[in-house]
Amino acid sequence: MSDSQNRLAARLFQRIFPKTADFYLLLHQQCQQVCITVDNLVRYMNEENPQADEMLKKDEHDADRIRMRNLHELNSSFATPIDREDIYRAIAALDNIVTYCKSTYNEMEALQLNPDDYSKAMVAELQIGIKALEQGFAVLGKRPRDAETHAFAARHSERRVEKMYRKAIAELFQGQDYLDMFKRRELYRHLSNAADRVHATANILEDIIVKLG
Repeated sequence: MSDSQNRLAARLFQRIFPKTADFYLLLHQQCQQVCITVDNLVRYMNEENPQADEMLKKDEHDADRIRMRNLHELNSSFATPIDREDIYRAIAALDNIVTYCKSTYNEMEALQLNPDDYSKAMVAELQIGIKALEQGFAVLGKRPRDAETHAFAARHSERRVEKMYRKAIAELFQGQDYLDMFKRRELYRHLSNAADRVHATANILEDIIVKLG
């Protein structure tokens, strides 16, 4: 068979049996990018890096690029190793974590808020949750049952954030500085919402694990 015939045969084979993207890898890479964003928010909160704010702005663009790449692969794939709807839900939930991290930063800048002990503790716990998710997505394709432990850890991280949130709000409204109360409530709310998205992503990860059997 000539080279031209080989190339034609390869194109026909690709058309009949299109290559399936490695969605386990793609979701893991997206989760790794979310980890970078959360890490930079921790650095920003703790003033560990004077460039953390610029890094957070760059993170949003990188996260958007990865999200769009993953959606493109999903839309163009003939078949997927995971339920298509679950892949979409995971992509969206991971992106929402980045959105709330960026909203936290934006609110702090716009309202000229300095981090307090509660916001630092909440974002540190958020970091634990997203790292658990990253570990879960890392082993999902090879050892899905092992990923279950990490999903469980991520969910419990969200519960600890929620406890901190309620305690922070209760203490906040004992004061007299009402302007600061409403500003800080917004800050706490964004961090609580980010943790909610960690919980939602953990639930999606568990749905995938169950379906993989």
